Amino acid sequence: MKKYLAQLRPMERRLAVGVLVVVILVLNWWFIWPHFSDFGNLRSEGNDARRKLALYQTAIAQSANYAAQVKSLEGQGGNVAPEDQAVNFMRTIQAQAAASGFTPSDYSRSQTRTNDAFFVEQEQTITVVADDKQLVDFLYRLGSGSSMVRVRDLELRPDASREQLSANIQLVASFQKNPPQDLKSTTANAQ
Repeated sequence: MKKYLAQLRPMERRLAVGVLVVVILVLNWWFIWPHFSDFGNLRSEGNDARRKLALYQTAIAQSANYAAQVKSLEGQGGNVAPEDQAVNFMRTIQAQAAASGFTPSDYSRSQTRTNDAFFVEQEQTITVVADDKQLVDFLYRLGSGSSMVRVRDLELRPDASREQLSANIQLVASFQKNPPQDLKSTTANAQ
């Protein structure tokens, strides 16, 4: 390279060095300058990964606590053996209706749906003739108890005498699909 530059005149040397500098600047502008922010992005991604790792490690450290909470929630009496679910659902409806001061006049056939991975749904439609206080009390009692019964559909209209309400109430109860093993063994031993 020195030999090549030695053969050039001073003006040609200046021009060659100038062209070389321009080529180096263009290459830097094209390939290197766009990547100046990459180090900051990499540092930010590293910090995010460290935060996420700390969060996951905290959750893993508390897994024993979560398992104990799940076990206590499973044991709160919400487990009903699959063969007793329809009967339990009907008893809950009748008990809450009796406590509210009326008797349902008609029951439809109970239907079972299993479209969820964790719950089995029992569905029952009842026809009721009651005054507004009794009906509100019945609905409140259903929601405030430990049962998983809720109202899916409610049709209200005045009865023929226009003194009470006639209602078609579609009730749904959710039961645990796979009760814990100790409940299954207890049910099997009881039979």
